[in-house]
Amino acid sequence: MTDYFEGVVSALLRSAREGRLGHIRRGIEKEGLRVDGEGRISQQPHQHKLGSKLTHPYITTDYSESLLEYVTPVFSNPVDALNFLADLHRITYRYIGDEVVWPASMPARLDGNDSVPIADFGSSNSGRMKHVYRRGLDVRYGRIMQSIAGIHYNVSFPDALWQILAEAEGQSEVDMSDYRSEKYFRVIRNFRRHGWLLMYLFGASPAIDKSFLDGREVKGFEAVGKSTLLASKAASLRMSDLGYQNKVQDQLKVRFDTLNHYVETLRSAVSTPWPAYQKVGTEVDGEWRQLSDTILQIENEYYSDIRPKRVVRHHQTPTQALEVEGVEYIEVRCLDINPLLPLGIDEQQTRFLDTLLFYCLLDSGDVISDEEEQRIVENRRRVVSHGLEPYLMLEGEEGELSLADAGEALFRGLKPVAEVLDASEEESPHTDALNVLIQRLRDSSLTPAGQIVYALASEQRDFVDWALAKAHQHAAWFADSLIDPARDACLEELAEQSWQQQRELEQDTTIPFDEYVQRYFACAEEHAAPR
Repeated sequence: MTDYFEGVVSALLRSAREGRLGHIRRGIEKEGLRVDGEGRISQQPHQHKLGSKLTHPYITTDYSESLLEYVTPVFSNPVDALNFLADLHRITYRYIGDEVVWPASMPARLDGNDSVPIADFGSSNSGRMKHVYRRGLDVRYGRIMQSIAGIHYNVSFPDALWQILAEAEGQSEVDMSDYRSEKYFRVIRNFRRHGWLLMYLFGASPAIDKSFLDGREVKGFEAVGKSTLLASKAASLRMSDLGYQNKVQDQLKVRFDTLNHYVETLRSAVSTPWPAYQKVGTEVDGEWRQLSDTILQIENEYYSDIRPKRVVRHHQTPTQALEVEGVEYIEVRCLDINPLLPLGIDEQQTRFLDTLLFYCLLDSGDVISDEEEQRIVENRRRVVSHGLEPYLMLEGEEGELSLADAGEALFRGLKPVAEVLDASEEESPHTDALNVLIQRLRDSSLTPAGQIVYALASEQRDFVDWALAKAHQHAAWFADSLIDPARDACLEELAEQSWQQQRELEQDTTIPFDEYVQRYFACAEEHAAPR
């Protein structure tokens, strides 16, 4: 640990003990396929009683009509976020009949590309734009890849932290918006350096159903049961080359050195044509195939393990929102759904995430060089594909070292950060999480992926059958506890309100869709007005 790190940690620990630091705020987004009793992706539409997927603030769909997406509000206590997420599941089970929410990241049984129905958001221009965007994802990457699910963890640090941190660094007169953005980009760079640890500790997708390959041949798998392919050493197939990846986007070379560079890179990607997408076309014979023929249709198409975010106001694009007021929070996007847990995530994992992200803020975080970028990509590849191998080696600045040694060194840095966070708690949940999770470094069988590998291999059981049984167990868990009555009434009312909001949007649609799209991209090309 550097003198800077120790000094800042000491200053923050004093502030936390004095009650001046405040609390981290977080929200959780979780996806989950609806599946039928045989473990096949549902072909039924999103249930009307759940509200409009276009306008409901908490229950929507992602790519597919069958891919539920739950979005919690922002909470200062992770338990509150998890309880809200649980209630969203409970109200879902009230209306989906015999279907269940798939508990894993890798999808259930599929029947080819067309068995993944694209979400329909209605006839308003904004709803049509969401649908056409998804049609574009189909022609670019296929629907099967879009059926992979995950968890996004959105985090913002307490407002009081920035002034305390600036004072500790002797920068008390700095513009706080610029300072905050600079530090959030440090978090992102350091997260990319250390994110392999997260994928090892919580990776939970070592198996796929054969239908996911849609006839493709792949190597390195063990056949289990009738229709399962098991990668017995993999931590996360979702985050591997087999999962949610895009080779075209590798051309972008986003390095997260500054906000301006990040914004300009994405803006260039939205305006730069790509030959293969030009061949597809956009609107052909009156039918929309994709929103544009550029590297990215819109900025949200950019895939990354973590990215800077700000709430987008009306008529803003994500990068314009960042330009106007800077980074507001960060979104961690590399989390598998843990099928061993009813919610796919638990408090222990949230406490570790908070500790790791806070450490990434306080650790030194220079710009990532080309050489270091290669190491980051290679270490990530090794962990997601071979993380359960005993004595797996990772690349370090001074040579190779074992995953366990590298992880334990990182845990030593996390310990004082956990103590800072625990100073605002009645007990020590962050330190307790570290003490439990460090055991996984020397015993991969304790990881979610390790447990799943054992369950499937020892019983020669199909992944779909195993996961479907877990889904029914989770459904029973939700049924055994009641939804909060006030929240229940609120969610029922929101469902009705969301349909009214969608109807109003459809009634207010006064310009043709092609003109709407043209106006959107004309606006997107503009730089946001300075603060």
